[in-house]
Amino acid sequence: MPQFPAGQTLLIDADDTLWENNIYFERAIAAFISYLNHHEYSPAEVRQTLNAVERETILAHGYGLTSFTRSLVTCFERLSPAPVTEEKAERILGFARSIAKQEIELLPDVAETLAELSTRHHLILMTKGNRAEQADKLSRSGLSTHFSAVEIVAEKDPPTYREVIARHELKPHTSWMIGNSIKSDINPALAAGLHAVFLFHKDTWVLEHATLDPTPEGQQLLELDSFAKLGAIF
Repeated sequence: MPQFPAGQTLLIDADDTLWENNIYFERAIAAFISYLNHHEYSPAEVRQTLNAVERETILAHGYGLTSFTRSLVTCFERLSPAPVTEEKAERILGFARSIAKQEIELLPDVAETLAELSTRHHLILMTKGNRAEQADKLSRSGLSTHFSAVEIVAEKDPPTYREVIARHELKPHTSWMIGNSIKSDINPALAAGLHAVFLFHKDTWVLEHATLDPTPEGQQLLELDSFAKLGAIF
């Protein structure tokens, strides 16, 4: 028997919760660092610079492949002793294109578990990023029929969660945010009054790493290591 009764509202993250995502960016970054082949900075130092550039780019331009590509070019410009020629720029663009070409790879047991959960609960996809990119990934995933609504937001922070709660008239005591990012899926959802389920993913993006905040009184935080275990709980 599931731990919680039918009729819960499950807000579910997409990237690295339903399907693989960050591993493709990591492969592109590894190729970029190898291509830069810097003699003054170590690969770790190049990565630190790229992380800093990505933070800047996200603030100015949001998430998505276009933003990521801009970050690669900016990082190259900061660290390369030579200017970015048209040929080099095209090579850098190729690293980003390699991500766009990836097929959607669902994480283990996602399709079956989502189908089961949708028979008992109200499922809403809640993901952040570029609207067109995220909508395309959902369409290609084959999972869209399981969700009664889709929320693609610019950022996942407490005010955004509160807006979603109000828009869908959610009841906090039966509403949960489920995802792999402590920074975006767990801490701000708890701050907005939701329960949360942290789904561990070993390749979560470094910019999404954070320390778990204390769970507010009257709310629940569950920690799982596989999507399939949601079926036994909900």
